[in-house]
Amino acid sequence: MAAHFLLSAKARTLSLASIFRMSDDEAHETFAAIRFADNGGAAFCPRCQCTAVYTYASRRIWKCKACNHQFSVTSGTIFASRKLAIRDYLAATAIFVNAVKGISALQLGRDLDVQYKTAFVLAHKLREAIAKEQSEAQLSGGVVEVDGAYFGGHVKQENAKADRKDRRLASEQTGKRQSVVVARERQGKTLPFVVAKEADAVALIRQSIALGSIVHADEASGWDRLHAYYDVMRINHSVAFSKDGACTNQAESYFSRLRRAELGQHHHISGKYLLAYAVEMAWREDGRRLSNGALHQAATAAALAHPVSRQWKGYWQRSAR
Repeated sequence: MAAHFLLSAKARTLSLASIFRMSDDEAHETFAAIRFADNGGAAFCPRCQCTAVYTYASRRIWKCKACNHQFSVTSGTIFASRKLAIRDYLAATAIFVNAVKGISALQLGRDLDVQYKTAFVLAHKLREAIAKEQSEAQLSGGVVEVDGAYFGGHVKQENAKADRKDRRLASEQTGKRQSVVVARERQGKTLPFVVAKEADAVALIRQSIALGSIVHADEASGWDRLHAYYDVMRINHSVAFSKDGACTNQAESYFSRLRRAELGQHHHISGKYLLAYAVEMAWREDGRRLSNGALHQAATAAALAHPVSRQWKGYWQRSAR
């Protein structure tokens, strides 16, 4: 019997040990090769794209011959104004991608020996970087599965059974619970949306799924409007998980990963960051058959191609005010 991909040697093409054995020069060269891959790894000016640059001997920076702009390997990227060594960012990305169910900021901080605040912001910067590519995807043609699930807004139940409340009732809702709706193309991309309720996602689904696609959905009434735009196949989950060719098993697989991340890793996800975690899990689902080396390359390239984060730069300083 063939081994599962994640158990095979093909899934392991990068080790954390190899990153920590890198010298500062090797880590810098690795970063430069990823950021300036379009120029064969040779530095070019991020401002005017000029390939003629001076190299400083005393510092790891360059100066553009055309516009005199001085820049480093992380200038203008999401890692700009860094305080950690470049090797630590390579290691943080490796730890991040190796965690198939996500990783908590607490654990990441312990692994890197940094404060919780540092790890929290670093992990969210990586999520923001990979989210750009994920959000730009379009599901065109083929079969697309659509489903929704509620996350957040957890209320701890009372000890005595007589005091417990039925949290399904509208009167017992905290208002913090939100619906994550996913559109997942078979053998293709996964696109998550965060809305108040499933029916609110129909407009977003129409923008993301091309006309002519075959949409699979469950019997929830919120999906009734999809029949006006797509060929829709419905599955009644109270009868079967898959019947007459209709199923949403791939969408459910995504929710399984997101649920394990929420309950097993993060324990609590704030509503304003729910989309970031949802997109992260979509990225992991789409890359579940890629080696950890390929995922590390993709995540690092996304971070070095992403501009300075408007949300996460100075996050804790703004929170303190």
